[in-house]
Amino acid sequence: MPTSETRSTDPQPAGEGTTRVDLTVDGVAMVQLLGPQDRLLRTVEKQYPDVRVLVRGNEVALEGPTASVSRARVLVDELVGLVRGGHDLAPAEVETSAKLLDSGAAAPSDVFGQPIVSSRGKAVRAKTLGQKQYVDAIDQHTITFGIGPAGTGKTYLAMAKAVQALQRREVQRIILTRPAVEAGERLGFLPGTLTDKIDPYLRPLYDALNEMMDPEIVPKLLAAGTVEVAPLAYMRGRTLNDAFVVLDEAQNTTPEQMKMFLTRLGFGSRMVVTGDVTQVDLPTGASGLQLVTRVLDDIDDIHFARLTSDDVVRHTLVGRIVDAYTTYDAERQAQRAERQEAADSAASAGVSGDGANRAERRSSASRDRLPKRGTR
Repeated sequence: MPTSETRSTDPQPAGEGTTRVDLTVDGVAMVQLLGPQDRLLRTVEKQYPDVRVLVRGNEVALEGPTASVSRARVLVDELVGLVRGGHDLAPAEVETSAKLLDSGAAAPSDVFGQPIVSSRGKAVRAKTLGQKQYVDAIDQHTITFGIGPAGTGKTYLAMAKAVQALQRREVQRIILTRPAVEAGERLGFLPGTLTDKIDPYLRPLYDALNEMMDPEIVPKLLAAGTVEVAPLAYMRGRTLNDAFVVLDEAQNTTPEQMKMFLTRLGFGSRMVVTGDVTQVDLPTGASGLQLVTRVLDDIDDIHFARLTSDDVVRHTLVGRIVDAYTTYDAERQAQRAERQEAADSAASAGVSGDGANRAERRSSASRDRLPKRGTR
């Protein structure tokens, strides 16, 4: 049998109500499959707590209820395939793979797929189904909006697609921009040149760029104008041809700024707009990102990718924090709606009461004008 296959024995009864399956993994370093200190193995057991996983050499045995063993076996086969494909697994990928297989939404190999870009041995790729759909939308549409909470990879994946497009010579330059808005703080006067004042707002874009490209090449590309990082205000009056343009932190744009940015689109260009509508730092006024979802929702070649807490790829606590704030905001909105409804009802009742009081006063005045009985 070829050494690149996973061999398994037929399920064997292992006691009342249980089944045992033995798998032989060939052509894969077991440390890649199990992870350091068997972290990936522990993650598999966490996904299927009623399945006992035993490993000896390149032999993997699964024992437990028949249905659970079947699901765990499919997961192990998928993980082996990902490792063979050169994918460096982490516990998050194991958890995501289990969810995908249990839901039947997609195969993990289809979601994780090929890396978008690779730099210094590190590959950037989609890690959730929502991220995969977001990346595919960027390929298929001229303008893509990536909307979702913190940690969902909106900006990072957009940057990766921009670098990929430049490397493939699909565009001639990359333009990265974001509004220079303070995040709830008053920084006051900042010393230095205009560039020194603006750079702190653009630092996240520089950081992502340096992770995806050779740091020695980035300054040369910036100096040549092949890569441009600039505040949103610098976009006015320009037409951006043959460029991959990324607008980050778009929730902090005004409706006028959003319109200005989108109308910079030139021939041969693509745009990706990213933002989180729950983290608006504008001191007053509406967010341009919130408005544009209603204005442009039905226009062809514009796609709105909405990511959720299921797509968070940071620390697992981030997803729970996002869910907690989402629940809190929903409760506040419901309470405001109830208070408004009560106020409207009270106002309506007050109007009716005033009308009745006026009618009663008119009736009383009419009675006063009539002569009383028994008087001359």
